[in-house]
Amino acid sequence: MKKTIFVLFLLALIVPVFAQTNSEELPNIYCINVPVEKIYVTSDGYVVQYRSASSILAIIGIPIEWFGNALHPHGSTGYGSDGANKAAVVRLPSAGDWPTMSIFYVDGVFSHVRLYVHSMKSHPTWGSIRQGTDVSRYFGDREGFDIQF
Repeated sequence: MKKTIFVLFLLALIVPVFAQTNSEELPNIYCINVPVEKIYVTSDGYVVQYRSASSILAIIGIPIEWFGNALHPHGSTGYGSDGANKAAVVRLPSAGDWPTMSIFYVDGVFSHVRLYVHSMKSHPTWGSIRQGTDVSRYFGDREGFDIQF
């Protein structure tokens, strides 16, 4: 019995040394989630009106090129350009929560954005913009994603 306890004690001392062989450090990932007030589909991408942490309404554009092979908002396939897969649309169930936008950062640098939207276009969060309206000011920076906090 004493030998068994001694062997178990030695194993308890030695095993943790070999368990720490993976020295690869994981990236520092964090996410900011904001409630969406309105979503407008344009030929340039999505224009999203959201509520910032200080309860101020802010607007930002998500370029269509960022969706890669994801479904294009007008029903055709995505573009798959250099900025592909920086954005995704996740459709909520019909009884789902109010839409949100999640922005992900890896080591302090913008990684990607996800729009969690209501699946029915008749939901009050889906809006329409009058034809001919210039929305290019919301799509100025196609590399980064600067939201107002």
